[in-house]
Amino acid sequence: MSNSAPSVDRDNLAISTIRGLCMDMVQRANSGHPGTPMDIAPVAYTLWQRFLRFDPSDPLWPNRDRFVLSEGHASTLLWSLLHLSGTCAVESDYQILGEPAVTLDDLKTFRQLGSHCPGHPEYRWTSGVEATTGPLGQGVATSVGMAMAGRWLAAHFNRDGYDLFDFNVYALAGDGCMMEGVASEAASLAAHQRLANLCWIYDANRVTIEGHVDITFTEDVAARFLAYGWNVVTVADANDLDLIARALHSFEAEHERPTLILVHSHIGYGSPAEDTPRAHGEPFGVDGVRATKRFFGLPEDVDFYLPSDVYDRFAEGVGARGRAARTAWEVTLEAYRNDYPALADQLDRMQRAELPDGWDAALPTFAPDASGLASRESSGQVLNAIAETIPWVIGGAADLAPSTLTRLLVDGAGDSQPDEPSGRNIHFGVREHAAAAVTNGLVLTKLRAFWSGFFIFSDYARPAIRLSALMEIPTVHIFTHDSIGVGEDGPTHQPVEQLASLRAMPGLLVFRPADANEVVEAWRYLVPLKSEPAVLVLSRQRLPTLDRSVVAPASGLRYGGYVLVDAPDGRPDVLLLATGSEVHLALEARDELARDGIGARVVSLPCWELFDRQTQAYRDAVLAPDVGARVAVEQASAFGWHRYVGEHGAVVAMHTFGASAPLKSLQTKFGFTASRVADVARATLLATRKGDHQP
Repeated sequence: MSNSAPSVDRDNLAISTIRGLCMDMVQRANSGHPGTPMDIAPVAYTLWQRFLRFDPSDPLWPNRDRFVLSEGHASTLLWSLLHLSGTCAVESDYQILGEPAVTLDDLKTFRQLGSHCPGHPEYRWTSGVEATTGPLGQGVATSVGMAMAGRWLAAHFNRDGYDLFDFNVYALAGDGCMMEGVASEAASLAAHQRLANLCWIYDANRVTIEGHVDITFTEDVAARFLAYGWNVVTVADANDLDLIARALHSFEAEHERPTLILVHSHIGYGSPAEDTPRAHGEPFGVDGVRATKRFFGLPEDVDFYLPSDVYDRFAEGVGARGRAARTAWEVTLEAYRNDYPALADQLDRMQRAELPDGWDAALPTFAPDASGLASRESSGQVLNAIAETIPWVIGGAADLAPSTLTRLLVDGAGDSQPDEPSGRNIHFGVREHAAAAVTNGLVLTKLRAFWSGFFIFSDYARPAIRLSALMEIPTVHIFTHDSIGVGEDGPTHQPVEQLASLRAMPGLLVFRPADANEVVEAWRYLVPLKSEPAVLVLSRQRLPTLDRSVVAPASGLRYGGYVLVDAPDGRPDVLLLATGSEVHLALEARDELARDGIGARVVSLPCWELFDRQTQAYRDAVLAPDVGARVAVEQASAFGWHRYVGEHGAVVAMHTFGASAPLKSLQTKFGFTASRVADVARATLLATRKGDHQP
């Protein structure tokens, strides 16, 4: 259907209805932000009705345009759009249901327990939400990943006569988004990539929680984005539907640059007669709502006013246009299946989050080697074996691929650049926060995506890592240089508290493998994941490759922790628990204790989250309840380890920041030697036998 101008009167009724719903939701909840969704409602309405290719009856259609509400506090706007458009709900297994995603009861229970209208958009909770957007700036950064994914999908799947992918990505942002650093990182990357399928709509209402932005934010945003290399269009009045449409046409006509549409809006008032706006997050109050409804021509005594013509208007607009576009796409896809069956199979598997048959058949097995490999090196080899069999594995590094060893070397992988959209190696630049957020966007668009950096810089990416867990998407975060093993780079680059911090995050799997074969098993476990992100924590220094004919198979990693080697009689005096490089230290300490006649069981515990999911019987079989003498060893904070070593156990760990020195000097200084671990084990064993507390 055309996106020519529709009836103004019916449009104004629809926009006023949206504004009324936004007011009523916030007023009923006595919580939320009514002004922002009201001020930008004409822009969102015009976008949805005349431009957005979105089929409410099939919100998972792969070539749909994406709409990301980056100013997530304006969620009532999105709930109104999803309700009025009749967007269908989707089950967790992605089967579309007939029931609406957002019901009238949901609108009436905005911000209440169980409602599909939470305070901010939550992915997986409400169908039609493309990404979780609460922390400002995350939505626009994630949208860059979606746009990059769209460009890659087009390059990979499209063929002459078959334009399967040509979707656009729209993100609605506010002043707060423009202030957040992650948005600047992402905007810079989007400009470099020349993402002409990306449009950010900047709702410049000039108000934040503390008041008018003049107290904090006086830069020329348009000039900044022009300097990045964006196409910038200004809309002087957010209520002028013709100007809004003209700006969106300008975006559609731009084929070289991403577009910023800067909309000058005026945040909603408690009453149009008031001279000053109410607080940014404050309901208007009963009298304010009545006055505002009167101003917009709505019945002031009717809450949740929903004239039937507004439903019809949405059905005639976004509904009809989206259904026609989706139906035509499905016809094209069926013909495509005949001409390109292998590619069609890839597309189907991507959409269902399924892997090619035998995807792991080529995973390497590493022979015993006392010198071994750094786990970053073995991981790089495994990653390339996976990329060989799964063509939609894509990712890169925050300027550190030569160190993280995450470059894809398979034939045709190439670099993702403006003129090479099919490249599978992404150069994120020194932009850790954006790298993680952009990768989330890639994953949300069904690519099996990863990014990498030094472990210490996970701090810069933590908000986006958290959102990958909150959204339950299988983003892979790869971190190398995992400990004081960084050595001479010193404490600024030596992670100490990062492991404990990420282990504390719900829904995130954190792996710290001990050798090359544990690395293989970590990848074997995480690649099939559909709803969990994973963190791989890898070493810079070499780790001996264990002889699995002597110690337990690395497949024990799937349980999160396993008995690597037991006491000779299977009745240990002491348990030695470790992860990563310190597993080898525990093995050396075990040998030293054996010379004293002390039997030690060494437990590799590479993923706490998986271990905690096992049955009590399994966990007891690994961590024998009758053995109180336990020592954990890890070159990181001791925080969290006492859940495994118990009240009388000991932890050989970091209790300060590191220092700048060669690795061996640091290991001696901080007590990471076999003799120190053995000494602590002896003391712990003695204390438990005497009934004393830990040494």
